[in-house]
Amino acid sequence: MLGQRRANSDQAAERRPYRRARRPEERVRVLGGLMDLVKPEEVFHFTAAQINARRKAIVGNHNLHSLYLMRRDPEIRAFYDLCDLIEVDSVPLIAWARLVGRSSRRFHRCTYLDWRSDFWTWAEREGLRVFFVGGEPGVADRAIERLHAEWPRARIGAHHGYFDAREGAEENQAVVDQVAAFAPDILLVGMGMPRQEAWVWRNFDALPPCVMFTVGGAFDYEAGAQTPAPRWMGPLGIEWLFRLATNPRLIGRYTLEPWRLIGPAFVDLAAAALRRAS
Repeated sequence: MLGQRRANSDQAAERRPYRRARRPEERVRVLGGLMDLVKPEEVFHFTAAQINARRKAIVGNHNLHSLYLMRRDPEIRAFYDLCDLIEVDSVPLIAWARLVGRSSRRFHRCTYLDWRSDFWTWAEREGLRVFFVGGEPGVADRAIERLHAEWPRARIGAHHGYFDAREGAEENQAVVDQVAAFAPDILLVGMGMPRQEAWVWRNFDALPPCVMFTVGGAFDYEAGAQTPAPRWMGPLGIEWLFRLATNPRLIGRYTLEPWRLIGPAFVDLAAAALRRAS
């Protein structure tokens, strides 16, 4: 079973120290993309505030792949422009931000697999309604069954991600209607990058007030359909090696795409030099 057992995850009730107020310097531009240097606790605090106010909000995440896609796809750029909070899902990206003078630390790495136990403990305790869109047919059902084994009172709904997601398509509208009928507090969208980002951006106005997270293959991991990298690899920044070893088709993503960020990297270095000079 993914993550800690229920007895350990109950420790989430004892929140670790975190800032309740955002600081301007915690939003930074690195390699051409804006992102927020936040801990998971700060993400939950932000989410709770939006839910209490019944505001619609998006929590995105950046890694090297998303920064590459953003330079090529106008829809992905539009999605990140719409985001209210952007987590950093990459230790190498955090290390680069630190190198160019930003106050990034390893604890600023925020991914679903890193905060899932705290998240579901919090969602169950507060009675939050969570809807998931993504995965192959049947995957979400298995994921929910396994999640209920640890968090039996969690309120979860789902729809698979294999539908016609084109704007105006009947299947797409049916999914949006199902989400609205469930009236979630939190919407997890896991259809892989960039499809999940494009879907949220296209359907944002039609979706009900909730906080939307893009979570990739989260429910594939929960269902056991995919094997996540050992969690110790994440803090070391080598999780990508496990993904590449288990899926060699990702070789271009991990060996070629980063070179397309050389231009933004030089911009970062120049900006860092100017800050030091001033």
